[in-house]
Amino acid sequence: MKISDILENLEGVTVHVAPREGVEVTKGFTGDLLSFVMGSAPEGALWVTIQNHVNVAAVALLKEIPLVLLASGRSPSPELKDQCQREGIALATTDLDSFQACGRLHAMGVRN
Repeated sequence: MKISDILENLEGVTVHVAPREGVEVTKGFTGDLLSFVMGSAPEGALWVTIQNHVNVAAVALLKEIPLVLLASGRSPSPELKDQCQREGIALATTDLDSFQACGRLHAMGVRN
């Protein structure tokens, strides 16, 4: 599924850094402990988290994560937005909590 389709169809989403054209994801991952994400997230998955600091971009880059979705209405730090923009990582927020967001993403066809 294209990232742009996910962002258009998931409720309560605000896009802070737009996705690259045509980038697709089929896997998803959720986690807030960065070391856990580094060791467990599948490469190329979208990542649902409440972490909103610049180190999120570093982990996303390391794991080739094309979309970071901040849950529970978390706002990205300016440094995170800037780093995602530089690295080509899509960044969005949702008012849904992590559990709700993952449920909706699963219903849309995103699996782990």
